[in-house]
Amino acid sequence: MPTQPTLTGDATDPTGSAGGTSGPPGARSRERDRPARGPVRPGVFVKIALMAVVNALGVFGVLAAWREGHMGILAAMVALVVVADWVYFSRRTLPLKYILPGLAFLLVFQVYVVAYTGWVAFTNYGDGHNSTKEQAIEALLLQNERRVEGSATYPLTVVERGGALGFAIVEDGEAKVGTADDPLSEVRDATVDDDRVTEVPGATVLSRQEILRRQAEVTSLRVPVSDDPNDGWVRTQDARTGFLATPTLQWDPEADTMTDVTTGTVYKATSDGSFRDDEGQRLNVGWRVMVGFDNFRTAFGDERYAQPFVKILVWTFAFAILSVVTTFLLGLFLAITFNDTRVRGRRVYRTLLIFPYAIPGFLAALLWSGMLNRSYGFINQVLLGGAAVPWLTDPWLAKLSVLGVNLWLGFPYMFLICTGALQSLPGDVLEAAKVDGAGAWRTWRSVTLPLLLVATSPLLISSFAFNFNNFTLIYMLTRGGPRFADASVPLGHTDILISMVYSVSGLDGTAAKNYGLASALSIVIFVIVATISAITFKRTKQFEEIS
Repeated sequence: MPTQPTLTGDATDPTGSAGGTSGPPGARSRERDRPARGPVRPGVFVKIALMAVVNALGVFGVLAAWREGHMGILAAMVALVVVADWVYFSRRTLPLKYILPGLAFLLVFQVYVVAYTGWVAFTNYGDGHNSTKEQAIEALLLQNERRVEGSATYPLTVVERGGALGFAIVEDGEAKVGTADDPLSEVRDATVDDDRVTEVPGATVLSRQEILRRQAEVTSLRVPVSDDPNDGWVRTQDARTGFLATPTLQWDPEADTMTDVTTGTVYKATSDGSFRDDEGQRLNVGWRVMVGFDNFRTAFGDERYAQPFVKILVWTFAFAILSVVTTFLLGLFLAITFNDTRVRGRRVYRTLLIFPYAIPGFLAALLWSGMLNRSYGFINQVLLGGAAVPWLTDPWLAKLSVLGVNLWLGFPYMFLICTGALQSLPGDVLEAAKVDGAGAWRTWRSVTLPLLLVATSPLLISSFAFNFNNFTLIYMLTRGGPRFADASVPLGHTDILISMVYSVSGLDGTAAKNYGLASALSIVIFVIVATISAITFKRTKQFEEIS
């Protein structure tokens, strides 16, 4: 009887080789557990292409930040690009692949904006203080100039070099070329014809038609003659001849002063970011500096802002609360009505009720502004038979109009969320209430309403926050008017805090820009809304206890 062959390592070798063992058992086990590498999937190439675009945009942002000197933005861009590459090219960061885009947008558009607003709130950023000290000095020297008496005129040629306009002149037989950023310097290979530069290596001589098209740029251009701004610059009025102009102010970096050479007045740099003389008069251009809590003290202590601020704060709370309450009650009433199966044509009615929500808010506010006009509005002329009701010019009627228009715009949203909440209520709970003998009112008060508030409370809080900052409605409908009769700032009876910030900032053109004060008020709004939202979210837990 033949003997059975002995099983050896060769018979169980996963490689099927006829030789001896290919290695220790642990190595062969790891080899079996390692997944086989298949062909590269197309999704890999798509990911590489998308990440290449992300990196290209990141590099562009880094270079732009470097060019403008914003080192903080540069560092943030580098960090975002590095993190994005690590997350999307690593196999151990699967959750972050889904979280990173939203997290990046949160950091850029929320955290950064809030932090920057907070920083501006502690500065004097605004008209006359919107740059660095070096830029302010340069602007003062440029804005205060005079032509040097007895100076010669130069045959001038307008050129473009490196994308920037410049001047080419001939002085003492030498051709010199410069731009606003590069002082005049000699160009040896330039072509000169009849004491006028006609060709410059590396630059383009502008034709007469091109000069006429860019006339404003040419006449406002100043080309410095040296690195010292006190030496002056070359200007032109006809693009054919140039003249030497010097500033009427002279900058002394050692004494940190500006001296008016025509009057001898000395302006000293002060801690508030401006140059002032001994009588307190200041030059019209200053620079940004930290001012601590001065903007907050102005907002709450200066009568120009403190008195209207209290009125506007009270109205803002009233407007936000009444807007939420009225829209919610009307939306809930309609949701209950059309949730009844006995109502016919419910789909048609629901569609019609959503119509106001489909119209853009800014457009609807403009339409209502026209319809409520006292002289030619549809409400007065058609519905009221030619009456002259001052819907938007009387303080109380204007507030009532704002609430009415916001009710028309906001109830469809509440109608939708209440309809969804009612249809999602558990039927067994309602049935149990009936079995326990609860009537319709008791069921509604103790079961339906608490469950409804649990589902809608977060949305009600968000609606409050939205109406607290509903700038579009106020600006498009009343522009904050009618104005306060006793206020020295352009604020009115229907202004809310956010529209007050807009007016104080000067963006509407009615006042000087004061971004520092506007940012301080924005921080106040943020604190108010965040505090109320946190308290309300905490209180909503009590609705979960069904009595």
